[in-house]
Amino acid sequence: MDHLGGIVTGPRPGRMRDRRGRGPRGPMALPGPLSPRSVPVHRAPRESFDLLVRDILGALEPHFSAEPDHVEIVVEEAPLLPAEWSDDVPLSIVAVDGETHRVLLFRIPITQRCATTDDLEELVWSVVLDRLAEVWHLSPDDLDPRPR
Repeated sequence: MDHLGGIVTGPRPGRMRDRRGRGPRGPMALPGPLSPRSVPVHRAPRESFDLLVRDILGALEPHFSAEPDHVEIVVEEAPLLPAEWSDDVPLSIVAVDGETHRVLLFRIPITQRCATTDDLEELVWSVVLDRLAEVWHLSPDDLDPRPR
């Protein structure tokens, strides 16, 4: 601390922005127009999952343009199952509607089977590749663009 003519300068002692135990406040607490670029943006779990699926589908884009069968990828929260259902909850299904194949990914069952974000990413890759391989009658390994 510097003393300049009786004025004390420098940081104030104590916790500055966590009054009354409500957590940090101000421009550093939440992303906004006054926040520095280093503050991470908070995303809802649904939005994070959708972005992960979008990134995976972006990596698989060459296959979508090369394959003759039209495929839609849809993310749903959870499947509607009958009350007497006793098997494991499915992670995804393929539904055929005329010429269109619709791959339904179920976000909640997928995320509940994962402990970390790396596990989640790996499981989503696996589910998407398995379902697309089923539709296009290919091996999932042939579709996977990731380096081995």
